[in-house]
Amino acid sequence: MAYDFSDVVFTLAILVRRFSHRIGTDLPMKSVRIVIFAKAPQPGFAKTRLIPALSVQGAADLARRMFVHTLETAIAADVGSVELCVTPSVKDAVWQTLAIPDTVRWSDQGKGDLGERMARAAQGTIDSGESVVLIGTDCPELSVYHIRHAASVLQHSDSVLFPTFDGGYALLGLNGFSQLLFTDIAWSTNTVAFETLFRLKQLGWTVRTHRMLHDIDEPADLRWLPTTWLMKAKQ
Repeated sequence: MAYDFSDVVFTLAILVRRFSHRIGTDLPMKSVRIVIFAKAPQPGFAKTRLIPALSVQGAADLARRMFVHTLETAIAADVGSVELCVTPSVKDAVWQTLAIPDTVRWSDQGKGDLGERMARAAQGTIDSGESVVLIGTDCPELSVYHIRHAASVLQHSDSVLFPTFDGGYALLGLNGFSQLLFTDIAWSTNTVAFETLFRLKQLGWTVRTHRMLHDIDEPADLRWLPTTWLMKAKQ
């Protein structure tokens, strides 16, 4: 089924308002793990859709900056452990070129589509007795405040979702695991957040949402970058 982007955004806004007040009873206090899904910031591998605007090296440089910014933000939020779930494997030499604190955990994304890889990471964290906050490295707007807010929400609600203007999401926080949230979703389309919220409703889980954020995937998205970032990426 085809979706018009403006219709998806409008419907998502309605769902945001509808779900914003569906707060359940207080849940048992759980520790939180932030899992960052990341591609190695290599030329021709990361942020390839930005190459026409930035060049191969410029896109890779921006990917590296967003990776570092995301990791620093997650650590500074100080809400629990931080895990890098990466591709290629943690054994790849590229990861040795980045200064990663020893306190950060590592895991491989493994095989499968994005949903399969996210499902493994989410289930592993949930099974360990922690709440999971899944984020990528594409949203520089995602701040320490946002992550702390999401962690706080998970003390009172089953889930939390921060949608993006392109129809995806920048953050998904969960206290429980269901394969339904990750299977047969058209990833990288403008229906991801809408479909995820719909499935959370199907599960009967309480969910809190946040206002939409901007992520950086296409050349048109570059206007949402800090000016100094964009200038350096184009050098």
